Amino acid sequence: MGRGKMNLEIFNESVPSIDYFRHRKSTPEWLIEHRRTDNIDLTYIICGQAVYTVNEQRIFAAEGDLLCIPKGSERSATSNEPGKFECFATNFNLAAPTGEAVSMPLPLHSHVGIHNDLISNYRKLNEDFLARSPGYVMRSRARFMLILQRFMEMIVYKIDTHRFDPRVKQAIRFVNEHFHEHLKISEVAAAVSLNPVYFGTLFRRETHTTFRDYLNTIRINQAEDMLRDGKLNVTEVAAHCGFSDVFYFSRLFKKYKGIPPSAVQD
Repeated sequence: MGRGKMNLEIFNESVPSIDYFRHRKSTPEWLIEHRRTDNIDLTYIICGQAVYTVNEQRIFAAEGDLLCIPKGSERSATSNEPGKFECFATNFNLAAPTGEAVSMPLPLHSHVGIHNDLISNYRKLNEDFLARSPGYVMRSRARFMLILQRFMEMIVYKIDTHRFDPRVKQAIRFVNEHFHEHLKISEVAAAVSLNPVYFGTLFRRETHTTFRDYLNTIRINQAEDMLRDGKLNVTEVAAHCGFSDVFYFSRLFKKYKGIPPSAVQD
């Protein structure tokens, strides 16, 4: 999609501020009058269909579609079945830690499908906005960030962790608890009652990475955190993260992080 790694890093560090949220259950006269958007407009359609015009581009949006309309766009919308149209619409801004505005790294129009976990979070977000009980701003922001992360996961990262095979989810939990041990794929496969060859194929199909790469990622990330703590030397950290060979650990660390482990402690 032409988005660079740095853009995603900025997005991951950014915080949304919600200016408007609405669960739209349309009336027979439903429409959005032509106007300029002062915020990012994120609209998730869960029923019916509508025709949006964004900067003179006509978009036919239907159930399961997501619209991410950039700030400053000219926008209007109508529906040929307004009584059935239903969506969740959020107008918000993103700001980096330094304060500058950040754009969403999503296309204008995507099809993500209907996901019950997303709808559940949206309904809870709606409850927060209607009740406005103490702390609702922080709670709403946290819930909306989960929603944004799900859309990013499906559209940008091309993965849907909520639909992982239960055995893969179980294997991931097992790895997270036992990564410091000398794990073999056969041991993890046995823990989830699968043949090692089939497990390896299933794991890669679901996560888009190999089991070995996932295990190494967990170990190297943990090692980086331990090295930053500064309480253990490189050899000790390697041992605590499941590596018996400190030289292999150092080569792998540099491969994943771009620097040797000794540089983390400098």
